[in-house]
Amino acid sequence: MKLYSAMLLKAQNEHYAIPHFNINNLEWTKYILEECEANKSPVFLGVSLGAAKYMGGFDVIAGMVNGLIKDLNITIPVMLHLDHANNVEDCKKAYDAGFRSIMIDASRYSLEENIKMTKEVSEYCKDALIEAETGHIGGTEDNLTSEVYYTTIEDSRVFLNNTNIDMYAPALGSVHGIYKGEPKINTQRMQEISTTFNIPLVLHGGSGLPENILKECIKNGVCKINFNTELQLAWNKSVRDFINNNIAVYDPRKIISSGEESLKKQVKTYIGILGSKNKG
Repeated sequence: MKLYSAMLLKAQNEHYAIPHFNINNLEWTKYILEECEANKSPVFLGVSLGAAKYMGGFDVIAGMVNGLIKDLNITIPVMLHLDHANNVEDCKKAYDAGFRSIMIDASRYSLEENIKMTKEVSEYCKDALIEAETGHIGGTEDNLTSEVYYTTIEDSRVFLNNTNIDMYAPALGSVHGIYKGEPKINTQRMQEISTTFNIPLVLHGGSGLPENILKECIKNGVCKINFNTELQLAWNKSVRDFINNNIAVYDPRKIISSGEESLKKQVKTYIGILGSKNKG
């Protein structure tokens, strides 16, 4: 068993989910770490390819996260996670920089090509947690838009029998970004996949889903749930309100940190819903 698998297996056995929060800069990373530490919750810090480019690259991010963990005296389990990498080379680069959780998302390709790319990443990133996806999760991800395609049991069987992954993200009705209309999460298919293959499941697009659906997903085998949009919306509102009410303030530290309280409040709320408090 991989060194890092224990945190997933603990969540699976004790029926809670580990929150995955996407980070966009130093401040967000600091706020998320502080709030997770305060609640003793394990956490995945997700980095998309767009965010990695924005923040300066994989080495910069790994150094920043490791530095914050040390200087803030963070004691909870923290996984630095590459989120939705659509090519093998970036997965290798992130791993070499110190990321120990890698998502290769080759779901846009044929199942055969998806398997091939996933196997190559898994073989290179030997001691990292590997996440992969089948089907297509709707919404937007780094300016890519797609419709939902529901993962089938047979696709899951073929994929999982031919890869060596630690977390599985089957497309079951969730979307990235803001939901338009009523979310239609196929929890029955989720339960079938979880029961049949006994692998920790990942739910993408957790933002905007009501509490009862999130808890139903955990009940049906989901061990990691990804959040980004709700944090962005909460932070954005607070910063805009601060700027509108403090026209004379130009210190970027004061402007950026005006979103701290609302972002931490959102993080704490999701920790409570997912049941990960005091699990770190």
